[in-house]
This record gives sequence, C-alpha cells and structure tokens, in this order.
Amino acid sequence: MAHPQLAHSVAPELNCSPTTTPFQTRAASPVHHLPSQHPRFEAEVAIDSMRSFIQSRTTEKVDVSLVDGSATVSNSTKSQALALYFVFNLGLTLFNKAAMNKFPYPYLMTAYHGLASFIGTSVLKSRGFFTASQLGGSRVTLYGFSFLYTINIAISNASLAMVTVPYHQVVRATTPVFTILIYRVFFQGTYSNTIYWSLVPVVIGVGLATYGDYYASTAGLLLTILGAFLAALKTVATNRLQTAGLHFSALELLYRMSFLAVPQALAMSWLAGEMNMSTFSWSVAKTIAFDKILVLTIPSGQVGCLILNGMMAFGLNVVSFTTNKKVGALTMTVAANVKQIMTIVLSQLFWNLDIGMINATGIGLTLAGGALYAYFSMRKAVKVVTPVEDMVEYMEKADE
Repeated sequence: MAHPQLAHSVAPELNCSPTTTPFQTRAASPVHHLPSQHPRFEAEVAIDSMRSFIQSRTTEKVDVSLVDGSATVSNSTKSQALALYFVFNLGLTLFNKAAMNKFPYPYLMTAYHGLASFIGTSVLKSRGFFTASQLGGSRVTLYGFSFLYTINIAISNASLAMVTVPYHQVVRATTPVFTILIYRVFFQGTYSNTIYWSLVPVVIGVGLATYGDYYASTAGLLLTILGAFLAALKTVATNRLQTAGLHFSALELLYRMSFLAVPQALAMSWLAGEMNMSTFSWSVAKTIAFDKILVLTIPSGQVGCLILNGMMAFGLNVVSFTTNKKVGALTMTVAANVKQIMTIVLSQLFWNLDIGMINATGIGLTLAGGALYAYFSMRKAVKVVTPVEDMVEYMEKADE
C-alpha cells in the first residue's frame, strides 16, 4: 500500500487517485514492505503514481518522444548519430551524382543496395555482432515492412514521370507533416507548438530552394502525395519495429528487411523494363551467369564504383536505422529535408550549380528552420529525460 503522505503529495499534481495501482503484481513486491521513510520506497510510489496517471490518460494526446523512444536518449548521443547520418547520406548522394549517372536503373540499384546490406549484415552476424531472434508470427510484419520500402521507391519513380522535379521535391518536403499526422491519428501523439512552428520554414524553404518549373497532372499530384505519405509511414515503421513490439536491433532489422527487399526490387525492375536484354538473344542470356551480365552491360570502369557504392549504401542503412531509433521518425524526416538543401549547396560548390536569389532564400529558411527544430527538440528532451534519469540514479543510490 502506498505511503499516504507521499502519495497525496504526488497525486494531486498528476490528477490521479493515490491508491490506484495499475500493475497488480506490484502489490506483492517486497519493496512495498520497506519502511515508509526508505528512499527507494518513496521513488517506487512516485513511479507507480506516474504509471497510474499515464494509464488513466491514454485517450488523450501524449508527447511523441515518449512513444518513439527518443525521450530516453541524451542530446549528445542524438547529435552524434545525426552527424554520422549526414556524413553517410551526403556522401552517398554526391557519390551517385558524380559516378553513377550512367546507371539509370533505380530498381536494380535498390536490389543491389539490398544485396550489399544483406551480405554486410550476414558477415556481422557470423562475427557475433548480433543474434537473429525467433520470428514466429512476426514474419508477416517483416514482409509488409520490406514491401513498404520497395513500393515507396516504385511510387516515387512513377510520380516523377508525371510531374516536374521541382514539383516532386516540394511535395516530398511535406513528409514531416504526414509523420505528425500518423503519430496523432494512430498513436495519440503530439508535439509542442514550438516544434510545429519550426517546421514551417523547413517545408517552405525546400519549396523555394528547389524553385523551378512547376507542373503536375492530377494523377501525378495524387501519386506524389501518396509517395510523401508512404515515405513518412516507412520512417515511422522503422522506428516502431526497433522501439516497440518486436524490438529489433538496427542490424537485425536491416538483415531481415534487405533479404526480403532484394527479390521485390528485382521484380519491380523486371516490370519496369530495366532488365530488358535486347542486345542479347534469350538463348545466350539463359547461359550467362548474372554477374557476367553485369560485366557485359556495365562498363568495366564502373564495376569498382559499384562495389564502393554498395559498401556506402550498407553503411548508410546501418546508420539510418540506428539514428531513427535514437532521434525518432519526425527528426529523420526533418533531417532528410535539410540534407536535400545541403546537397544543393555542395552541388553549387563542386559542379557550379546556378542558385538564384529565391533559391538562396529557401536554403536559408530551411537551415534556420532546421536549427530551430533542433533547439526546441533538445530543450524539450532535457525536460523529459532528466527527471527519469534522476529517479533511476536516486533508486540506485538507495540500494547502496
């Protein structure tokens, strides 16, 4: 039974009954038989009150940082993870632009990246970096997750054929908005008003930075919006598979997802006509190993680039999954928008890309919005994380 004096001092602030214990098994815990003045006893009562409060308010909105797991990660860890994510993401993007423009096969490239990720994670698994868990009924979830990754690429490529590139980039910049809607509708999650306002310059800035020829058919518009939604859903699903339910590690999730994504991407490539071997007779093609086909259809000078590209893609996937778990889905979508702007800036430096006044204004807006988002997110994280860490430390000292 809770200590009356302490319970009444906590309960009014949390607006819950001091005698309510949502977890019945805790009534039999030896901790409750400690003297009422014992520090660990007081901390346990406070935690029980918090749990009772959260359970009694499940129909109301809760802070998303408590849903996506980011509330328990320090700001320094988040910053390091995001910095590594930007290095890998920008590096692979610029590498593709510089060396891979002569390989216009997005589905085949996706399959290749999946294969590289599967080989990489298989090597790490054999070296004991992670252990594959028993899936059971979760196989269906993984099938759906891998298909979500593949169909997201398919929708994006299909929409690009119906709209101009600037229009496509503007609509895709709204992915953070869809991420917020997903959390609000399906997880009763919410963010602070400062977070909402900081996203305005991020989204508008990308629109200005990519300002150009805007054209879209009705079908192209709907398909592009669907692509933005699927991109948000994919990011949220990546986070949920690591922080709730199955609790996969980043390496195991990538290991299982990449194995399933490869045949799906190859099927998409076949349907899109990327594997059309019009230069070979079918009788010859059937007798040539797949790696030999690659050698025949890809200039030998690009084979080394492909190998390096696969290694970078594997590294990016590991970093991306790990970062998503630490910072949350919304932060990942904001980082994607900022990365898009940084790509434009670096393209101007390396390839003399023309940037007008409107574009420069958009770049400034996006970077300023990203900085504001980071500031408000970290300031909020300190308020959320610190009391939890203090209470854990308090209980550990009570046991000494």
